[in-house]
Amino acid sequence: MPAPLPKVQSHKTLRICIVAENASFRFGGEASLPLHYFARLRRRGEEAWLIIHGRTRPELESLFPNDQSRIQYIPDKWYHKLIWQLSRPLPRRVAEASFGTLMVLINQLIQRSMVKRLIREQGITVVHQPIPVSPKAPSFISGLKVPVIIGPMNGGMDYPASFRGAESLFTRIVVALGRASADLVNSIIPGKKNAKLLLVANQRTRIALPSSISGQVIEIPENGVDLSIWTLPGQGLEPSLVEAPAARFVFIGRLVDWKRLDFVLQALARIPGAQLEVVGDGAMRAPWTALAASLGVADRVRWIGWLPQPECATLLRGATALVLPSIYECGGAVVLEAMACGIPVIATAWGGPADYLDTSCGILVDPTNAETIQTGFEAAMRSLIADPNLRVHLGAAGRRRVEQQYDWDQKIDRILHLYEQAIDDQPS
Repeated sequence: MPAPLPKVQSHKTLRICIVAENASFRFGGEASLPLHYFARLRRRGEEAWLIIHGRTRPELESLFPNDQSRIQYIPDKWYHKLIWQLSRPLPRRVAEASFGTLMVLINQLIQRSMVKRLIREQGITVVHQPIPVSPKAPSFISGLKVPVIIGPMNGGMDYPASFRGAESLFTRIVVALGRASADLVNSIIPGKKNAKLLLVANQRTRIALPSSISGQVIEIPENGVDLSIWTLPGQGLEPSLVEAPAARFVFIGRLVDWKRLDFVLQALARIPGAQLEVVGDGAMRAPWTALAASLGVADRVRWIGWLPQPECATLLRGATALVLPSIYECGGAVVLEAMACGIPVIATAWGGPADYLDTSCGILVDPTNAETIQTGFEAAMRSLIADPNLRVHLGAAGRRRVEQQYDWDQKIDRILHLYEQAIDDQPS
């Protein structure tokens, strides 16, 4: 762990329990959020504990060798494995809405008893549940006699209109039923109803919250950036970017269907000499590798697999741009990470990327249909190749925005304030 930072002065005794379904920097996405909170709180000397499923225990033992007494793990039982096996044949959104939710709720029931024990034994004063980030997901983390904070949540979105019909009728019916029953489920399972503070990333997530909530709703970004990892190239931005190779694009993320890397591969086939480096892995790697071969660009696409964050940052710093053609991206931390490295981002104008980017620091592509996305990425990639000054301008503006709005250290300052607020408002 990094050396501790000076502790923020506080008039409250904070003893914080972070409760989460999953925690992993390697998995990324929302799984990284609980670790960011725990690591930064401990770095500042705050009294914090983490309750998590044991599936990522080896990673956490490596990351926090001196804090294992503060991390409690739910063991992987036979019923966890059975639920996972039952979910595998189902479409992704059906699996998440059914067996995925069941798994989370079972773990939350176990975690609830673990939190109660920590409250008795360690004097926990506030409980924070940062994930799942879905605003409609129910929570059993309730009735603890200390304030509970849930979020920041991020959701309330769907695919762009022209892509919704691509899902099976079965998937659409299950998702619709799940959303329609969310209010009833959250009134029966009252974690969100009783939470002291509910944190949301944007207005669409606020609208998607269950109607039964009684706590205060506060808007705060879901994601943040560790500016000690995601740094600018060299000592100065402009010379490094102008001299960098002018046709190397990077994609970072899971290789799953909604990321739609096929749009970028099709654009690449129309841009002679441009290269693409793909960081990540998943079920779509084989189909997309085959697509690259059929398009005649296999020699210009490098499939790297997963990399540690510092290596991803190094890769980004020398790139022309990050590309993110996803059509279902509630957040998109990788957008902020690329911005922090001082490079432009090309992304679909949908969900999280549209929250983070505007024309001052990136290029958003119209997601009306497949053709507009593919041609939009091609045009954006060509414009950045042709204009080094545009790359510099967009990259510098992105870095400024991250420093001003998405620095993890500033976010922790605000979270500590919210912890204190929740304790102040808790009836004695």
